[in-house]
Parts: sequence; structure tokens; C-alpha cells
Amino acid sequence: MKNDWHCLSTEQVFRDTKSSPQGLSSKEAATLLQEKGPNQLVEKAKRTLFMLFLDQFKDFMIIVLIIAAVVAGLTGDAADTIAIVVIVILNAVIGFVQEFRAEKAMAALKKMAAPEATVMRDGLLATVPAQSLVPGDVVYLDTGKIVPADLRLAEAVNLRIEEAALTGESVPVEKNTGAILEKELPLGDRKNMVYKSTFVTYGRGIGIVVATGMATEIGNIAKMLQDEDEVKTPLQKRLAQFGKRLAMAILGLCAIFFVAGIIRGEEIVLMLLTAISLAVAAIPEALPAVVTITLALGARKLVKQNALIRRLPAVETLGSVNYICSDKTGTLTMNRMTVEELCLEEKTFAKNKLNIQTHGLGDDSILLTAMALSNDASNDKDGNLIGDPTETALFSLARKCGFDKEVLQGTFPRIAEIPFDSDRKRMTTIHQWKDGTYVSFTKGALESLCELSSHSLTLDGLKQFNKDAILRSGERMAADGLRTLGFGYRQWNELPDNLDPEVVESGLTMLGIAGLMDPPRKEARESVALCKSAGIQPVMITGDHPATAMAVAKRIGIVNNSSEVVITGKELEQISDQEFDERVEQIRVYARVAPDQKLRIIKALQARGQYVAMTGDGVNDAPSLRRANIGIAMGITGTDVSKEAAHMILLDDNFATIVKAVKEGRRIFDNIRKFIKYTMTSNSGELWTLFLAPFLGLPIPLLPIHILWINIVTDGLPGLALAAEPEERGVMEKPPRHPKESIFAHGLAVHIIWVGLLMGLVTIGTQEWAISTGIDNWQTMVLTVLCLSQLGHVLAVRSDSESLLKRGILTNKPLLSALVLTFGLQMAIIYVPFLNPVFHTAPLTFSELIITLALSSVVFFAVEAEKFVKRRRSEQREKRT
Repeated sequence: MKNDWHCLSTEQVFRDTKSSPQGLSSKEAATLLQEKGPNQLVEKAKRTLFMLFLDQFKDFMIIVLIIAAVVAGLTGDAADTIAIVVIVILNAVIGFVQEFRAEKAMAALKKMAAPEATVMRDGLLATVPAQSLVPGDVVYLDTGKIVPADLRLAEAVNLRIEEAALTGESVPVEKNTGAILEKELPLGDRKNMVYKSTFVTYGRGIGIVVATGMATEIGNIAKMLQDEDEVKTPLQKRLAQFGKRLAMAILGLCAIFFVAGIIRGEEIVLMLLTAISLAVAAIPEALPAVVTITLALGARKLVKQNALIRRLPAVETLGSVNYICSDKTGTLTMNRMTVEELCLEEKTFAKNKLNIQTHGLGDDSILLTAMALSNDASNDKDGNLIGDPTETALFSLARKCGFDKEVLQGTFPRIAEIPFDSDRKRMTTIHQWKDGTYVSFTKGALESLCELSSHSLTLDGLKQFNKDAILRSGERMAADGLRTLGFGYRQWNELPDNLDPEVVESGLTMLGIAGLMDPPRKEARESVALCKSAGIQPVMITGDHPATAMAVAKRIGIVNNSSEVVITGKELEQISDQEFDERVEQIRVYARVAPDQKLRIIKALQARGQYVAMTGDGVNDAPSLRRANIGIAMGITGTDVSKEAAHMILLDDNFATIVKAVKEGRRIFDNIRKFIKYTMTSNSGELWTLFLAPFLGLPIPLLPIHILWINIVTDGLPGLALAAEPEERGVMEKPPRHPKESIFAHGLAVHIIWVGLLMGLVTIGTQEWAISTGIDNWQTMVLTVLCLSQLGHVLAVRSDSESLLKRGILTNKPLLSALVLTFGLQMAIIYVPFLNPVFHTAPLTFSELIITLALSSVVFFAVEAEKFVKRRRSEQREKRT
């Protein structure tokens, strides 16, 4: 694809496209349309809805559950079969909906295309479907039109194009027709080009079509969007690995249990049923349901905090993020230009110190009058500011200082004007002035006004113009990331007859400089600091000017010292992949970057093992939003394309909301891990009980019905209620989890083994004591001890370090309700007569029940003791450091 049209003259472009200012003939256009294809975006072949649904059953954990359901069904356990099937189908439906929605990004991209275009065909102007445009067509543009293809401009009259969605440029771009010699330029700097799906905000122009369909810049984005597959979340990877290991371990243990029973002389059928029941019980079939419910509850909570989750697994992914690559405009900043400084020669007034009464600007300040009057911004009927972002900023400051445009216009009406154009880089308005005289106010690029000024109006009165001083002030402001705008004026005794710019815009008196910026959000600095304390590195990626990017980065704390540099898209283009891979983790600010470079940044970070969140609002952000571990689109300024490609949408476009979402993501992962800790320890206790009893010469302690009862009731309700557990204290003071960290890290596997073993030994001890003392209903005591030990365990694992008393019994009311209900159900199968034969239980005496309750509390106190030891060790480590 030819990429240097901006370097060529319009005459050369006409020659290369075999066209002319009269455009193509209908015959030539038809031939080219056959050759090049229609001017539309092409989609890859999609998966059918059936295949999309079928793909949801490929996960290893789901396959294990399906096998468990089949086995449970064959052994006559319909309840467990139904429970597993419902969980599997629910999981598949949720996954299907998420993926179906994810494939809609291309449809949103297509919606942005212009339906029609005005072209010169056969020497005549005609309106044709935009899909029929071909290279060489001459297209006419005016205000309000969507650009229908990539065009090299042949004529531009005050033409401004809104390119934010494509380049990230926050204000409309002034266009011209001159050739640009530098070949490797970011799209935003190619001032003689306009691109498909961008928007004409002002002026008119004529362009030659140089690219259509998938050959356009937006087509390149569409191709990247379709080529980039979503990356699996950390949780998905961990659960897949967990499922495989668990299945192997369970099959091995059940085989040993079955063989050991046969050797001891137990009935083959009983041992087979018990081994199968044990296998089904050991698989945490509630895990997918718990994960889904936990993520759904987290998503609901995040909506209230202005974060809309589009794909559930993204909620947990936030907890693993260690890089947040954020756009600047609107996310870290207010997305509203403001005047930060005013400079009169070399005296500067900062935004927060602009007070006309105390700083000498005066009630009759001509500078502030010029800012109000030489301005096309206004208020609509609802009082909202409308107009160019720069002009609305000047309008706001002038009004704040008491110079209201509407009031001033009554006294000093506008008589004439010379509009802004990109060659002069300035505009002038002429107004009636005092005593029947006239005044002209000129504003524009500082350098151009300096060439036209002879005097300066300072706080000490009129002085000879000091060009070097004013340029030094402008350079300092630009170095601080401010966009500078100069103001001059000239008084006239009579309205000039000739309104030629060369006449009116000469002999000016320099009034001063306005320094403008889209300022950082108030909460951005605090959020960046919180990110860093949580081990997350914020990175700014923007289409804006390097100096502006660095100024904002310093003010909010992304960059902390002057030695850190900003890297531009042009510099990034010249760095080899190897060099970039070595430097990428040290770079904090990127400016003037192209869409494919955003993708390169993300891939480079991911190749270094980092988990990356990426924010974006434009069409150009869509491929990188999809590729990122979590793509975050803007809800207010974001395009439909970016929203469809993203995993999460910020409803308030605020960086601080991302930090809140990260906190929620960490809480969610912690709660999923607590469920695994609880359920696998419970299953471990059951395995140890059944596995060790035969080796100790005891009868099989539990019947298949008992195992399944514990599996459904004890594992289910309390486990699900762990989803509502509040976050741990200091959750944002810890570094993010390593993406490759096992779900069993930080002693989880050891906990499952030793607490499960303790649970098993307490249960077997109960069995041994009850049999030796001649208690007939020993099996009921064994079942109750095992069941209630698990309830004690779930209370203890609510926090990894805090005691239950410090955590607070009432801080998780759903869990408290689940415990009361489960305890009630366990008492029901003991004391309700018609349930005794169903569950093979018998009523316990009061003393037997008290002994059972006492033995059941052993696990709770043991785990609380373990946490106490951990806290003491942690305190000692802190003292040593």
C-alpha cells in the first residue's frame, strides 16, 4: 500500500492516479471498481452461532464436569447430575453471549462509513454511493460531511477535520494542500491528507481519492482488529491448569481407594459406588458457578462506580494488571481546554492567581477584552458553551474576570472580520471603539504576530516591542506543555477601506500571550500514586505533542524526574524490536503514536510477561483494546468501535475509575481463591477420611449418600456466599499477582493438605471413639463432625491473615445466612424422623451432640492459630526491615 501521498504535489498525485481536476469518466470508474473492489470494509468469515456455542465446552474443567455428570447419572444420583448439567449450560450460555458481543466491533466500524459522496464524474458534479468510489475520483468536501475515502487534498479553504477517533488529536486539525517532504510522519502531522470516516467540522475542500476500502487507514485498523485474538485471562489459564491436575489426582486416589478396599475384603459393588461417589465429591462442580456469580456480583458493583464490564472474566483480570497504558485526553485530563497562564511581555499570571483587581490587569484590560470579543464561542439556550475548544477556553477566562462577551458586544459591536487561515495562522475582528473610533484585535500563532508588532502594551504602559523577550516567554510556556496564542491590537480613527490582511494586520501593539492546556483531572495524581503503591506502572500513550504529554505526565506523577524522556512515534519507528523490547519497561510517556505502534507497545510489554490494561476512545485504539489483557473504552467520548472491542467501559472517562476497578478485581480473585481453599480442603478432608479409615482397620466411615449430601449442601451454599466477602485490608498496598503464579501459591496447597488431613483425623478419631464406646449411631456422628468442621473452616478462611473477631462476624451476611441454613439442614436429617431412613442417620443424644460440636470446632481453632502465627512472623519481618 502506497504510503507517501503526502510527499507528492497535487499534479503528481493526479498523474499517479491517472486522473485530472475534471475527475474520472464513468467508464474509467466502472473499470477501476471491478479491479479495486468496492470502497467498503471486508470481514473475515465468521464462526456460526452453533460453533460459537460448541466452543464453550472445550475448557478442560467443563469436560471433567460433564464426565462427572455422566458417572453420577449412571450410578443413579440424579440430583448431582442435574446440578452439574445446569452449571455447565449456564457457564456456556454466559460465555456464548460474551463472545457473540465481542464479534460486533467490525459492524460498528462499518457504521462510521459515509453513505454518499459528491464527486466530479465526466466533468460534472454528481452524488454517488460512497462504496462506488475508486482511486482517482475527485471528491468535494464541506462542513458536516464524513470523509468517504483517504484523500490527498487539492484545495482547502479554512478546512478543519475532526480526526480524534483516528489519530487521538483532541482538537480539529487545520488542513492545507502543500506537499510535505518528510516521508515517515504520523497521520496527525499529514496536514494535506484526510482519511476515511473522519469528519469535516469547518470549511470546504477538494480531494483526490488515493485509497479505498481495506487499503485506507481505517481499513488497516479493521484488518488489525480482525487479526488480533483476545488473550486468555489469568483466571482462565489458572483454572484450566487446576482442572487438569485435579482430575489426575482424583483418578489416582480413587483407584488406590478401590484396590485397597478389595484387598480388605469389602464388597466390589459397594467399593465401586463409594469410589465413584468419592470422585464426584472431590470435583468442585460448584467452582464454575462460584466464579460466574463472583464475577457477576463484582460487575454489578463496578457499574455503580462508573465501570461497565462487557466480558465477565475481565473483572478478575484487573487484579493481575501491572501496567495501565492510558490515553491522556479526557482520561487523565479534563478534556476541556483552559487558559493556564497569561503573559504580558515577561510578567506571568498563573491560572489560580488571575485576579484583575489585585494584579494590575485593570478593569479596562484590553487583553481580556480582546479574548472576549475576538472570539466565535457562545452559550447555547441551556447555558452550555459551544465553539472551538481554544475559543471556549478564552471565552470562559474572560467572563470569569468580568469581561462578558455578550455585554461587551453591546458596547463594542463587531463590524468586520478577516477569518483564520492556515497560511497566515491568525484571525482578526474589527469593532466599534470609544469616541467613534475603531479597533482591530488579532490573535494567532505567536511567531506570526511578532513579525507584525511594533509596540507592547505592558502593565507600565506602551513600550517599544521587545521581540526576544516575548519569544522567550512563549518558548518557556511551550516547554511547559502549553499551547501558546498571541494577541495584538490596533486602533483606527476610521474603518479601513481595504480589509486586506496585509493592511489591517500590521503595525500591531502586542497585548500578551495566552497559554492553554487541557489540564489534569484533580483526582488523577492521587490515582497514579495509588497505582504505584499497588505495584502498577501507569504509562501515557497520546497523539498529542511531546511537550504537552510530558508536562501532564510530570504534573500527575507518571514521570517524577527530568531524566525520564518522552518517546515519539517517529522515534519508535526507528527503534528495532530487540532494542524496544529491552527499553519498553522503562518508557513512561509516548507521544504522536500511530495505531499500529500502540499495538506494538502492548505486544512488547506482554512479551516481557506484563499484564496490560489499555484505555482508548478512537477507532485507532480498537486493535490494541482487543489485544490488551484488558481493553478499557471511554463511555462519553468513545466511538462505538472502541466500545465493542473493549472488555470494560468507563462511564465517566476517568482514570480514577480504573484504579477502583483494579481494587475490585483483586477482591474478586481473592474470593475465588478463598472458595478453592475452602472447597478443596473440604474435599481433601473427605478423601483423607475415606482413604485412611480402611488402613486403620475401621469400617468405611461414610456411605455414598453421605458423601453426596456433604458435596451438595456443605460445599454449595457457604462456598457461594464467599463471593460477597469484602476486600482484605491493604489490598492496594500489595504488588499485583504474577500472571504465571499458580492458583496454589502462597501456601494454599499446603493448607489444603494439612487442614484436610486434620479434618480427616478428627473425623476418624470420632469414629474410633464412638465405636469403642459402643455408640450405635457412630456414622451419624462422623457425618456431623465432618459437615460442621467444614462450616468452621469457612469462617476461618474468610481472611488470609485477620482473625474472625477482627474481621467481624456480620461483615458477610450472606455467608452467615448460608451457615445457619446449612446447620439447620444437617440437624434436620438427624432429628426429623422421615429423613433418617433416607440418609441412614439416627438422632443423637444431647451429650453426643455436644461432643460432636466440640470436635467440629477443632479445625476452626487450628486455622485461627495458623493465622496468628503468620501475623506474628509478618510483624517480626517488618521490625527487622
